[in-house]
Amino acid sequence: MALISPPPHHDIYSIEDLAQLVFDLRQVSPEAAVSVKLVSEAGVGLVAAGCVKALADVVHIAGADGGTGASPLSSIKNAGLPWELGLAETQQTLVANGLRGRVRLRADGGMKTGRDVVVAALLGADEVSFGTAVLIAQGCLMVRSCHLDTCPVGIATQRPELRAKFEATPEQVIAYLEFVAEEVRQLLAQLGLRTFDEAVGRTDCLARGSRGDERAELLDVAPLLAASGEGPLRYTGEPQLRASGGELGERLAAEAAPALEGTSIVEPLYPIGTDDRAVGARLGGLIGKMFRATSPPGRVRARFEGSAGQSFGAFLSAGVRLELVGEANDYVGKGMGGGRIVVRPPDGDAGDPVLLGNTVLYGATGGELFCAGAAGERFAVRNSGATAVVEGVGQHACEYMTNGTVVVLGAFGRNLGAGMSGGQVYVHDPEGVLDLRLNGDLVVSLAVSAGDELRRLLERHVRSTGSSRAQALLDRWDEALREFRHVVPKTDVAAVEDEHEGTLPGGKHAEAEGEAAAAAP
Repeated sequence: MALISPPPHHDIYSIEDLAQLVFDLRQVSPEAAVSVKLVSEAGVGLVAAGCVKALADVVHIAGADGGTGASPLSSIKNAGLPWELGLAETQQTLVANGLRGRVRLRADGGMKTGRDVVVAALLGADEVSFGTAVLIAQGCLMVRSCHLDTCPVGIATQRPELRAKFEATPEQVIAYLEFVAEEVRQLLAQLGLRTFDEAVGRTDCLARGSRGDERAELLDVAPLLAASGEGPLRYTGEPQLRASGGELGERLAAEAAPALEGTSIVEPLYPIGTDDRAVGARLGGLIGKMFRATSPPGRVRARFEGSAGQSFGAFLSAGVRLELVGEANDYVGKGMGGGRIVVRPPDGDAGDPVLLGNTVLYGATGGELFCAGAAGERFAVRNSGATAVVEGVGQHACEYMTNGTVVVLGAFGRNLGAGMSGGQVYVHDPEGVLDLRLNGDLVVSLAVSAGDELRRLLERHVRSTGSSRAQALLDRWDEALREFRHVVPKTDVAAVEDEHEGTLPGGKHAEAEGEAAAAAP
């Protein structure tokens, strides 16, 4: 399918990517259940087996029907197969491979009645999800304008005058689902089953019906009703396996947590290897759980030496600084909401080292990253608030970026700014090749008319990493400033042009921004 940019590392393109994502989520929130949603289609059972091996708690089979009704016709015509087909294949595959007892199987896709629920259970679903029918119970009229912010009954809108029209009550949803539950009870009783769990996987309770249609009679449903094989037919509560690689992150969280509750500062030092994954995620989740949106009174300044595994600093929170002397794999700072990550080479004169992998700052909402080296592809993809200074990036940098500030001091690849709708990027472009590599669909490249913010970021980069490249630019600042380009969304051009009057994009005054930067830890 057509994408703004090709794989790898766009979202999830392999079971390995999925397994890493599940691992990251378990690190940040160990008690949460991880659900993987798959489209019902031929071969979905094989993918579902991989999801179970990737240690997902729930495999969700999504059918072709249902949805908000706001999708374009091209999407509706390519929405997969009925949930019955995907669910039956998944159930049979998981049972045949001895995996069924480890995972909860869920189905959705236009569920409306108790009969739908019972059929799903008989085909193997431990759980079912309702969407459209519950919206109807709340008064949805299926106007199919969910994406236009014009919902006439106030459900899918942020406009106050339309939201005022929303009159639904929780009792309406409760009443609908109670009717569904009552029909489920009646159907289970007719089948001689006492509980819903007893119905899961009992395809022997299903039989082919007849509609008197010659074409329908040609359809062979025997594969759907085939016996699944030996082993459990439903989720048995079998404990999920535990992936290795999180020990260092757990150790960091355990040793740093006491400092967060007081006002002390802890500065632990650890060796780190590529098998140490998602270091910092457990601590970030702990801070979020303890302090919500506020910053902890204590501070953690952890230092590491070596080669970090994937997702170093993922889901990091305020109050934490991670300094790595060495290099890191993919997904550094993924989803980080605060704090600071510093990466620098062991040797201060290391030339032009590549210190970060692909997909750095994927979906970050805040925090800072300073790297005295280059990164791989997809730097700051879907960044929505983090600030970063890096000395080189690969292709597709700042893809789908919606907010935040990125400074690129070294070489950069093609397709920079693809799908970027917010934020800003400063690019050092002494050779004048940026416009040839920029994806200009949504962004433009401008001269830097006021470089106060850029200079402050370079100074902080030098203080954090000791970067000789950044220091060389600061030493000839007036000349170097003319070599930078300012990449912003086309919609923000007017705001950028106001910089020479003392304001920055987003309405922040340069003086106030400077005071905040000076006060930052």
